[in-house]
Amino acid sequence: MKKLSVLITALLIAAAGACHAQSPDQLSKENAELRKRVDKMEKELADLKAAVTKQDTTSANEDKPVESQESQEAQAPMKPDTDGKKPVWSSLDIQLYGYIKLDAAYDTSRVDTGNFARWVESESDNDDDSQFNMTARETRLGALISGPQDDQLKTSGRVEIDFYEGGAENKPRIMMRHAYLNILWPEDKFSILAGQTSDVISPLYPSTINYSVCWWVGNIGYRRPQIRLTKELALGESVNLKLEGALARTVGISDTFTTDSGADAGYPGVQGRVGLTFPSLAHKPTTIGVSAHVAREEYDTSASGDSKHFDSWSANLDVTQPINEWLTIKGELFTGENLSAYLGGIGQGVNIDTFTEIGSRGGWIAAALGPWDKWRFNVGFSADDVDGDDLRAMTGDKRTYNRSIFANTLYSLNKSTQIGFELSQWRTDYQGKDDGDSLRAQGALIYRF
Repeated sequence: MKKLSVLITALLIAAAGACHAQSPDQLSKENAELRKRVDKMEKELADLKAAVTKQDTTSANEDKPVESQESQEAQAPMKPDTDGKKPVWSSLDIQLYGYIKLDAAYDTSRVDTGNFARWVESESDNDDDSQFNMTARETRLGALISGPQDDQLKTSGRVEIDFYEGGAENKPRIMMRHAYLNILWPEDKFSILAGQTSDVISPLYPSTINYSVCWWVGNIGYRRPQIRLTKELALGESVNLKLEGALARTVGISDTFTTDSGADAGYPGVQGRVGLTFPSLAHKPTTIGVSAHVAREEYDTSASGDSKHFDSWSANLDVTQPINEWLTIKGELFTGENLSAYLGGIGQGVNIDTFTEIGSRGGWIAAALGPWDKWRFNVGFSADDVDGDDLRAMTGDKRTYNRSIFANTLYSLNKSTQIGFELSQWRTDYQGKDDGDSLRAQGALIYRF
């Protein structure tokens, strides 16, 4: 650019010297031509400056992901770089996803918690006390992060939140659902996951509009911090074996005694699963999985250091069976003890009054039908059966059996907007109290992005 300025100055000086030897008409004509040339060169100089500025900006942001026009306009202007540092921006591919959801539910008898159903409260306390709830707490926001990656190594991550962490109904708090990184070696079909995500055990979920997806009523397995190893093996052209193992945080309770009973045990829980995918029917492969976990809790019973240890364990079976293009059947079975942290035992893990682990067993089965045009349907049954002998002499409510039968439909207004309706019948049996029954009607509006 300096050379260009010198050239312009030299031309002006040369032109001025030539003016003394020419007539006024010639001078006027040449001055006009010279002015045109100077204006053209100044314009070219301005264009060159703009091109250099654009190149500098592109170089500083060469890894910045492409954004939509709406996203660019929504951002605040970038502050000028005054200290020589480049603007901070992720060099990775980040994809936002989630949905906005409004739920409205009517129950003929009071359920716990109301916004979603876990079990029905005893009629001894609430005699057919109907209720209506409306909430947007299930609204969910997540980010999928990928890169850097090559043929030998691929890295990715995920962060996801919703708003079911308490707080006033119109001022809910944020709850972390997932936050993990994943390192994958594609050729070896081996991966390491580190962070918080769903349990290895019992990995399936029934499709329900009710937020709790049959937790506490036959579907066990939740989310917790963990380090997980996964290895896949091809046993044949269409047969795949998947091995998963994890060291996971034992999430205990701290409201009964002074310390977190899971952390106080001194070591993590262990989870494992073996899954086999193979062709059976003509439509899609069948998947059968067997999983289990073992963990321990320690309860400090006195200031002198006396403590009690309680084991937590489960053995589980999961099956996914596509029948044809419009019908898929899924289900799980479980048995175990001290499963409250895994959302089994109808929320009951240890009988503190007798220092006994509470055993339970149960499962669920569901059929997904569709899609037919814009319609989808789901029907299912789930139940959790607790060992009543383990509840004897325990204070408080003693839930012995919890069952749900549900049917729902989802209608798509367009590719992002759905209307849903679910009807479910709930029954919860108690030891020493009247049972509870409720018919729940729940509707939802969902906008996915």
